[in-house]
Amino acid sequence: MATWNSRGLRGSLLEEMVNHTIEMYREKELALIQKIPTPITPIEIDQSSRHITLAYFDAKSTVDYIGAVQGIPVCFDAKECRETTFPLHNIHEHQVKFMEDFEKQGGISFFLLYFTKLERFYYLTLDELLFFWNRMEDGGRKSFRMDELKEEYFFESPNALWVPFLPMLQKDLDRR
Repeated sequence: MATWNSRGLRGSLLEEMVNHTIEMYREKELALIQKIPTPITPIEIDQSSRHITLAYFDAKSTVDYIGAVQGIPVCFDAKECRETTFPLHNIHEHQVKFMEDFEKQGGISFFLLYFTKLERFYYLTLDELLFFWNRMEDGGRKSFRMDELKEEYFFESPNALWVPFLPMLQKDLDRR
């Protein structure tokens, strides 16, 4: 059973940016997407601040976000990476299986990657992830490099508040 310690996971910049983005998209009636909380069982609570300081994860989470964009079901996960190589151990087999099943039901699954050192985002389609995933399972690299990714799915934020992923989703839809 995995443990969670609030000092290690106080929230990420990417998560805050995505949450702000999905709220803006909701206000503009472009999308309705929810952050899916990871279920935990609190073990220790700091009585003075009433914050959880130690907890256990109850179950494996599937994806970070799920919802609909203009009637299209979407699910995605957001991941940060400090380096220019993304380790596949940051993605779990049950997440990949959920996303594959989601797409079989007519939805769109993807990952939003944030390469923090370069301040660049990448829209990773499920198909592209599966290429790297299958390569790993066949005994190949357990990561992928930025230079292996498709240039047209890189994007930047016009400000430090949001992650404009809808144009990338449109590119994904156009290629299907």
